[in-house]
Amino acid sequence: MNTKIAHTANVWLTTMTLTVIARLHSAKDRSSTDEGDRGDVPGWVMITVMTAIVVLALLGIFRDQVEAAVTSAFERVRNAG
Repeated sequence: MNTKIAHTANVWLTTMTLTVIARLHSAKDRSSTDEGDRGDVPGWVMITVMTAIVVLALLGIFRDQVEAAVTSAFERVRNAG
């Protein structure tokens, strides 16, 4: 069961990472075509990338604890229902 939950968490993290990359690419395309109304896209891109880096670094360091927490949360939900 732990392997299935870990796999699900890994798939979720990969999906989120690819989504962030796609949105960053999309934001870059929009900002380069409309230079007059860029807003604060570079600031949000920087915040998003930095947040992703922090999450990946913490996941790398605390992987076992994260898997245990996710497993515990899924088991609590399964047992409650």
